[in-house]
Amino acid sequence: MSWHVPEEDLRAYARGELAAPALWSADSHLTSCARCRGVLAEVGDPAVLDTGWERLDAELDAPRTGVLESLLVRLGVAGHTARLLAATPVLRRSWLGAVAAVLLLSVGAAHAVRGGDFPTLFLALAPLLPLAGVALSYGPALDPTYEMAVVAPMHGFRLLMIRTVAVLGVALGLNGLATLALPGYGLRALAWLLPALALTATGLALTPRLGPVLAPSLVGGAWIGLLVAADALRAGAGAPLAPFTVAGQGVAAAVAALAAGLLFLLRDRFDLFQGRAV
Repeated sequence: MSWHVPEEDLRAYARGELAAPALWSADSHLTSCARCRGVLAEVGDPAVLDTGWERLDAELDAPRTGVLESLLVRLGVAGHTARLLAATPVLRRSWLGAVAAVLLLSVGAAHAVRGGDFPTLFLALAPLLPLAGVALSYGPALDPTYEMAVVAPMHGFRLLMIRTVAVLGVALGLNGLATLALPGYGLRALAWLLPALALTATGLALTPRLGPVLAPSLVGGAWIGLLVAADALRAGAGAPLAPFTVAGQGVAAAVAALAAGLLFLLRDRFDLFQGRAV
């Protein structure tokens, strides 16, 4: 090879100051000329070279930003908060698909077997989905990103509330869409909303004491037991279950308010809970 990149051009190349078209020629030549690569290594600043490698390593090691995380950042959510939300297990497609399937089956059952003025199966299942979603979004037993959440620079209760609001928004939104598929029941198809808030708030309030698995499990079991007892005690086959009556809705609202107040009073315990394995 008779032509080589001049030393001055190699110095400018090392400083990042070589302009085109000489830059293009140098790039092409350096790929096949060991002599010029050796000269470039001699004239280049080692500190600049090390900085370049560090920047390249950091760029290669940086996690890829997903669609949800990018959308949250565009909406003004802080980068570390957006990453924690995007890593929430129940915001993944597998969980959302399972929730949608359960709702579709319950809506289909309500249309196929219409007994009385209330879609009982749908109303019984819908409150459990937000409860399960929140339970799966926090705690070392079920959250695969728990270690990242522990070292996040934020209060444990704030992290819980951020994820809870996100999960509730998705779960209640899906429940709301399913409710629109039951127009024949009118507002009675919304009788799941207050029980859902009551179950979720109660499960969260019990989490510091019982843990993120046992607390929602007991609350969900209590809800199923309540429905079984209400079915045994209702007046007739067409009558609504007690939790879906006006009185039952009032009780659900009161439980939700009391549990939310208790959750606020216990907010500092989530920092202690966040630091131990449950």
